[in-house]
Amino acid sequence: MTQGQGQVQETDERYATLLNNANAVRALASAVEGTLGPKGLDVMLVGANGDVVITNDGVTILEKMDVSHPAARLLIQVARAQQSEVGDGTTTATVLAGALVQEGVAQVTRGVPAAKVVTGMLEGIRVAASRLAERALRLDGWDDPKLHRAVHIAGREQSDIVRLVLEAGQAVGWEQLQDPAYRLAEQIVAHEKAGNEWFHGVLLKQKPLQRDWLPERTGCRVLILQDALEPDTLDEQLLTTEAGFQQYMAHRSAFMERLQRLHELGVGFLVLERGLHPEAEQFCLDHDMMVVQRVSREDIMRVCRLTGGKPLKRAALAKDAAVLEPLLGRTACVRYDERLERVRLYAPQTALSSGGSPEPAGMRRAQVTLIVGASTREVVGERARIAQDAAAALQAAIQSGVLPGGGTTELALSYMLERYRETVRGMEAFGVAAVAQALRKPMAQIVLNAGFNPLEKLEEARAAQTASASDAIGIDCDSGALLDYIEAGIVDPAAVKLHALRAAGEVAAAVLRIHTVIKMKPEA
Repeated sequence: MTQGQGQVQETDERYATLLNNANAVRALASAVEGTLGPKGLDVMLVGANGDVVITNDGVTILEKMDVSHPAARLLIQVARAQQSEVGDGTTTATVLAGALVQEGVAQVTRGVPAAKVVTGMLEGIRVAASRLAERALRLDGWDDPKLHRAVHIAGREQSDIVRLVLEAGQAVGWEQLQDPAYRLAEQIVAHEKAGNEWFHGVLLKQKPLQRDWLPERTGCRVLILQDALEPDTLDEQLLTTEAGFQQYMAHRSAFMERLQRLHELGVGFLVLERGLHPEAEQFCLDHDMMVVQRVSREDIMRVCRLTGGKPLKRAALAKDAAVLEPLLGRTACVRYDERLERVRLYAPQTALSSGGSPEPAGMRRAQVTLIVGASTREVVGERARIAQDAAAALQAAIQSGVLPGGGTTELALSYMLERYRETVRGMEAFGVAAVAQALRKPMAQIVLNAGFNPLEKLEEARAAQTASASDAIGIDCDSGALLDYIEAGIVDPAAVKLHALRAAGEVAAAVLRIHTVIKMKPEA
């Protein structure tokens, strides 16, 4: 073996873990790269039992893939974090993370210490994120065409879904959509038997006990119980004595009095987290009180926000009527939808027709449900994902503004970072250079998916951006010509780009810092 061959082998062994992890990340990123951009295609996921999912949603692809490599799983966390925080841009985040790892590994294998590369990368991402936030274009209200275009692109140009999301968003209101605690995308329900619609209210999956003969109640109070509706339990041994039996009868009598009090208070709809005692069920049947049981905690909280009711425990029913009354919610109507086999609970004082007028001014609990329909069960899931992306983009654009899409902003930032790199002293500059190179990846992949040469087109776009002093110049994916993306209405929410860059940087730094992979012993 020659000296040169020995050095190569030693280098390969030194970086074996890093290269192994980088290859796994690269393989996973390549699975979603082909879906990026207007010319991107779909991925077919096939399950062990022949189940098929066809989608170009990044987080869906990554979560449903059979992935065992630990470094590759870190990349999946990027998509999950992006989905959880913003709700859109999972593919961009994944592609960026893969590019950052690839460029970082290239610097490390050149001999730059991994710690220096990571430090420089984090600095480059900090500077790029700061410049991204500064360049965001704020919106001028619901009539701003940039808002409509951002939703249109996120909704994959499906006009019926885009229109549905925009109408529901206006019903919720600009102010509430700016609240990070509210997530419009979580209010979307998909059903193969439905058409597209929205209404002021909540859709519950459970069927009411009285659906065959009591399909609707109007203008009633709502009891929300995070418990079972049943008498207090007693030790069965007490029933063997006269005193114990008397105590049991007293408990039963008190329970029936509480049910009667609910009826007198005008309770017509009961939402229970747990079950229902047979005597309570019969009482509700006799008094036309619609009951839905086994409701999830998440849906219970939605009902609370909609109706203004408080979630109660069974013991609260012992309170006096004057104390209990303010804790009850209100609804304009609760109705069992036979076609969807679900319960519709409408907001108080809201028109019952789908797509009705917005809630009255001053009403703070705006709550809508968006129903997305499709012709088959296989398609309805993808339609729901598209609607969720559109809703997330709508909310993100309102909160953070928009930026030119298609990778144009990232391309401009890459050359800005190259200039910034010249001011960085030490080997951290190589990490900044890695970020600059990785930021070109989104546009390069979009251009490649459109059938053009990325090297040629990126240089054309770069020269045009420099000449016009505009970040918005990109490539027309149909003709390959230069195009002003702002004028063409190709925009993305700024929050999507910001979070994608930061999340990608975090996982890339984690991968580059791994020196050795050790299998843990099983937990006792």
